[in-house]
Amino acid sequence: MYERIKELLRHSAVYGFGTLVARVLGVLMLPLYTRYLTREDYGQIEVLIALTAVLTTVAQLGMKGAFFRFYFQSRDPAYRVRLVRTAFWFTMTSATAVLLAGLALAGEVSGLLFGTSEHANLVRASFVGLWAAMNYEQMGSLFRVEQRPVGFVTATLANVAVTVAATVVLLVVFDQGAMGVIVGSFTGTLSVYAVLLAYRRFQLGLQFDRALFRELNRFGLPLMPSGLFLWGMSFSDRFFLVKLSGEAEVGLYSIGVRLASAILLVVTAFRTAWPAFAHSIEDETEARRTYGFVMTYAVYVTCWAALALSLLAPWLLELMTTPEFYAAENVVAPLAFAGAAFAAYVVSQIGTHRAGRTRSNWLVTGAGAAVNVVLNVVLIPPFGRMGAAVATLVTYTAIFALMAWRAQRVYRVPYQWRRIAQVVAAAVAITVLGKALDVPLAVAAALALAYPLALLPLGFYLPGERRRLRLAAGRILPLVR
Repeated sequence: MYERIKELLRHSAVYGFGTLVARVLGVLMLPLYTRYLTREDYGQIEVLIALTAVLTTVAQLGMKGAFFRFYFQSRDPAYRVRLVRTAFWFTMTSATAVLLAGLALAGEVSGLLFGTSEHANLVRASFVGLWAAMNYEQMGSLFRVEQRPVGFVTATLANVAVTVAATVVLLVVFDQGAMGVIVGSFTGTLSVYAVLLAYRRFQLGLQFDRALFRELNRFGLPLMPSGLFLWGMSFSDRFFLVKLSGEAEVGLYSIGVRLASAILLVVTAFRTAWPAFAHSIEDETEARRTYGFVMTYAVYVTCWAALALSLLAPWLLELMTTPEFYAAENVVAPLAFAGAAFAAYVVSQIGTHRAGRTRSNWLVTGAGAAVNVVLNVVLIPPFGRMGAAVATLVTYTAIFALMAWRAQRVYRVPYQWRRIAQVVAAAVAITVLGKALDVPLAVAAALALAYPLALLPLGFYLPGERRRLRLAAGRILPLVR
């Protein structure tokens, strides 16, 4: 089992390197954004990102989840090529249909979102980005199912490099504002996608298996409303904020989201490696035991990251933004811990996928979306961005609990609930203590580093884990001395 965990960690580490570079560059771009964009500009960008994310989920019709599940059903090369081609042509057709609709209705969409048709070109640019992202993601999925993280990361780094260069030129040299950010973001995606098309051309022949597509739909379609609700939970707060508090409040909130999303360095790396890894374990007993340990470690790492981000947020914002955006600090803690809850949700839903019982998943995310809408409506008017952040935290915690309950009914996994409760309680307690005492930077950093030690008196570590920790400490201490 530990060898399996090490395999997941290796793949996650490689995926995480690409994610790390992308996120670090994204964070380093904040000084540029906050100097060349107004709060309103930033708010418009975030609303359009939210819109395209939701539309992407609808247009995919659950194909991504179905692709991962079906790829491992057979090792026959001819079957896998047929699957790849079927998924490719469906994605291309669906993305193109959405693009054409967006170009035609850009004025109406702008009016609906912003109350004016003046931003129609921004909407058009966003739909081009949607087309690029959908097709690029399908190509990237091939590296993931082949468990070739180096190829995936190479494409990611090339995408990031072109994107950053294009964005800087459009924003600084040509002063294109929000349009420069949106166009720059899809320039890299389109460029790398063109290269991947040439690289994968032998797999992308004119072949579409209707019978296989129907099977993919039977598995994937139930995932579509679930994915839609999930994206709704991720981005509906921007829509409510822009309507109830204004574009400037969305801009502040989005800076807080951007900083808190540093936790996605961990979550995204893990989520990228997780589906292929989880489905590749053929023995059911081994799979269940591995999933139980993965849940504990995922919560441990993400809670530690959330704790560190929460305590260090004031100084990070001072380093990376201007005084106009410092107030975003207050939403970082709830949003970071929401990211930890989402990581736990990602692990828990594997049970329904493994059992092939995905048709009821939408009930879980639907309930979460309903809770999110109610909380946003109730909390945003009096509390603004903090109300949206609390709504996000409560929502992700709720869908994790519901999905864990649902998945356990169809695929029992021995999750280590006592240990999970310990890591969450310790992280929250240290965060609350640090915030309540308004500790200085040095103390905040010390509290974050002390988190693993705080779990020792709670009896969190198993004997095997303590042995490994002692061995690791024995190797590290001589180097420190």
